[in-house]
Amino acid sequence: MSKFTKLYEVDFYAWTIEQAKFLKEGKWDGLDISNLVEEVESLGKQQRQELRNRLGILLGHLLKWHFQSSHRSKSWFATLREQRRRILELLEESPSLKPYLPESLEKAYQDALDLAVRETPLNYEDFPQTCPYAIAQILDSAFFPGEPLESDPS
Repeated sequence: MSKFTKLYEVDFYAWTIEQAKFLKEGKWDGLDISNLVEEVESLGKQQRQELRNRLGILLGHLLKWHFQSSHRSKSWFATLREQRRRILELLEESPSLKPYLPESLEKAYQDALDLAVRETPLNYEDFPQTCPYAIAQILDSAFFPGEPLESDPS
């Protein structure tokens, strides 16, 4: 076990501080390249996973809004607003995630179905098996599927 690996495994935070210091000072021979590569790759995967998770929550609430219109609430409305805002912020901070949207949407829709079934009395068969909304609609802060109700929160 190298001195790098030992610190990495024993005290991750101390390892990050040390690696940042070496980078700032240009001490390339002190860098733990293999673990740095692993951590940088992991950061990218976390960004994609966050996009998928937020899309899943957003889609789940769009399904609930659409298919359980009589139960619409300020809480659902707030969740839709927050998830849209967070997704747009994520895409603004990391524009290279945009091409990942279609693939992410496909996977997130399955999570959305699980959420909608778990949180409503509806079954999987009550929802479309593929996402009924376009990406532009999903991210549009003015898009709320289904018939508008007088009692809709806003």
